Amino acid sequence: ELLLSTGMFSLEPHVAAAIYQTGPDWVWLDQEHAPWGPESIGMICIMARQANVAAVVRVPWNTPGDIKKAYDVGAVGVMVPQVDNPEEVLDAVKYAKYPPLGERGIAPWFAGSMGVPADDVLAKANDETMLIIQMESAEAYEKIDEILAIEHFEVLLVGPADLSASLGVPGQLHHPKVEKVMLDVAQKIKGTGKALATTFANVEHC
Repeated sequence: ELLLSTGMFSLEPHVAAAIYQTGPDWVWLDQEHAPWGPESIGMICIMARQANVAAVVRVPWNTPGDIKKAYDVGAVGVMVPQVDNPEEVLDAVKYAKYPPLGERGIAPWFAGSMGVPADDVLAKANDETMLIIQMESAEAYEKIDEILAIEHFEVLLVGPADLSASLGVPGQLHHPKVEKVMLDVAQKIKGTGKALATTFANVEHC
């Protein structure tokens, strides 16, 4: 099933509401490059949940504080950029999942704002949240079989921009080197139970 997203380039609630009314499957809130902290995105994440849209936060880096806070303010999915090897994937899983799957600290801040019992969140969080790993380098591609064998992350997102730089053709998103990797990863992910994502803006490119 094809799921479509849009980037959220404004934190104004009325803009978010208008975007949610168009019915995207999920929205992308970027903390890697945009100057937004968790205190800025919490209400947007809660509004998304109320509109039955999945808010996905791309955190600045693969750190426990960033990942934990994104989920705690209401993100359904967390995207971790520039994950290059299996060890970094295991770290992301550890930071994103509650025990016994991981070591994420417990404090679901958004639950009180939505009138949802915290116990309900804790009981379902590991099953109802997504962890998205970004593959953006030649190193990650070389280790893709090991990465895909790791459990407890749900989506692999191939980032063509940074991947193009890593392959020596920066900014050429449709260079044959980039497309070859992306097509190969699309084949390798079949049968793994994981979903594949990418960032093309033009639907025709999908």
